[in-house]
Amino acid sequence: MVKLNKIYTRTGDDGTTGLGTGERRLKSDLRVNAYGTVDEANACIGLARIHTADGHPAIDAMLSLIQNDLFDLGADLAVPDDGKPLGYEPLRITPAQTDRVEKDIDLVNKDLRPLKSFVLNGGTPAAAALHLARTVARRAERLMVALAQEPTEHVNRDGLKYINRVSDFLFVAARAVNDNGNADVLWVPGKNR
Repeated sequence: MVKLNKIYTRTGDDGTTGLGTGERRLKSDLRVNAYGTVDEANACIGLARIHTADGHPAIDAMLSLIQNDLFDLGADLAVPDDGKPLGYEPLRITPAQTDRVEKDIDLVNKDLRPLKSFVLNGGTPAAAALHLARTVARRAERLMVALAQEPTEHVNRDGLKYINRVSDFLFVAARAVNDNGNADVLWVPGKNR
């Protein structure tokens, strides 16, 4: 378990932070940006859950599992696999976590009104918050993909699949809390020309 007795350490005052391996990286480093954005998506989900806790308990329970998984993903990204022994088993996202999210997507999606246009971000407060979380999760995914393209970096492929699926879940969850898609705000191309 993590033990946090002291919140400030002053070790980051020089603009660096420590990875789980002990390596110091700039706070602007692509890896740090990736797991920081995963954390940001998690915070957005926390805000969305303010709106889902009472009216949408099944979705709220699914979001709770995703929040915990996103901490796993952050830990996965914070301990890059450089092939060197660590002396402990690092936490990695597994296919089972992605499989669970896919099952949740299928469960939520089965009752949704079919789409005939792209959905604008909005509708109910819960839907708007879930759409915001979705866009941040997509940004995290883009950063993870960029990190994976770096020749000296490694990103867990299961982690990439997981964050992609989380974005999909957040989309269908947003539609579900919008009266199963009946209250979706649809894009009308060229409407305001």
